[in-house]
Amino acid sequence: MSNPDHSRPLLLALLLAASVGAHAATPPANTSPPPDPANTGVNKRDAHDNGTPTADNQSNKQPDIRTAADVRKAIVDDKSLSVEAHYVKVLASGGVVTLRGPVNNTDEKKRIEQLAKNVPGVTSVKNELESEAKSQ
Repeated sequence: MSNPDHSRPLLLALLLAASVGAHAATPPANTSPPPDPANTGVNKRDAHDNGTPTADNQSNKQPDIRTAADVRKAIVDDKSLSVEAHYVKVLASGGVVTLRGPVNNTDEKKRIEQLAKNVPGVTSVKNELESEAKSQ
């Protein structure tokens, strides 16, 4: 027969471990789903609009690829921007950069345009970003 004094701490440790594990696996209440970084809904809409620039319109010329990459890096490096803003579409062709996709507010829309304009090689920016909220 086992000694009850020795089994009680073990039982308490097991119950505590189970409780902590269950709590860690429970998602917090009232959280919204993460944003769709691929902007799937916008992509589907744009696929049906022949005049809308999409990733297929990105030039394969090396200077254009470099410009698009530099604009993307400037956007992603700006940690003040939202996740949605970090995933906007960037298309470059002949120094003209087109920005598309949803952002949180008009401040982000303006900030991203400014970041793009500051990249060497960019001659103009077509800001087609969409914001639902007003400036903060």
